Amino acid sequence: MVSISTQLEAVRKRIDKACQDSGRHSSSVTLLAVSKTFGPEAVIEAMQAGQRDFGENYVQEALSKMPVVRAWAASQIQPPVLRWHCIGPLQSNKARSVAENFDWVHSVDRLKIAQRLSEFRPPQLPPLQMCLQVNIDGGLTKSGVPPEEVLALAEAVQALPRLVLRGLMTLPEPAEDFQAARAVHQRTRLLLEQINASGRLRQALDTLSMGMSADLEPAIAAGGTLVRVGTAIFGRRTAN
Repeated sequence: MVSISTQLEAVRKRIDKACQDSGRHSSSVTLLAVSKTFGPEAVIEAMQAGQRDFGENYVQEALSKMPVVRAWAASQIQPPVLRWHCIGPLQSNKARSVAENFDWVHSVDRLKIAQRLSEFRPPQLPPLQMCLQVNIDGGLTKSGVPPEEVLALAEAVQALPRLVLRGLMTLPEPAEDFQAARAVHQRTRLLLEQINASGRLRQALDTLSMGMSADLEPAIAAGGTLVRVGTAIFGRRTAN
């Protein structure tokens, strides 16, 4: 059985190669290890291999493993700084738990959700980092705000306290090849550039959360700054 540390190193090499091919520095891309359905032991193993950012789709599952992971981190001579990212669909009744326990939220597509996250973010914590989920390819079953509505939502979110709007997140349908995948991701990059060029935001957006195990290379080629990788690090999941 291949270890998590070995698979992490392989993913990092893929990222380095993709950045080199695109004329980018590898430090411009953050690897987010998607640990949903895997227990705290898997997260700790990845942390021992140097991973610091972890993505969770299911709030209750994440809350159950966080204390174990945090306790392990606190026990180290030099406690590592860990960042939890909520990347799954977010309902209003989960907003308090997310606001109190996560560092990032990628899946905001309604002002109501952002308002509740702002309301519940404890003032003693750093501002919650946030991305707006965009339905970039018009998939009927996908969450996300339509591209033409993103700027108005971004303006409204930036006016809320205790939040920092960082960028856009997408989860497009699988593409048939590298070029097709890159083209879809390029639409997200162009959308972010258009939003920044509008002059309507108080702070420019700097994050493109796009690309997963199967399409991290075309996502990086299109300008992605944060790739969400699960299977290539932790292996196939046994639960949804």
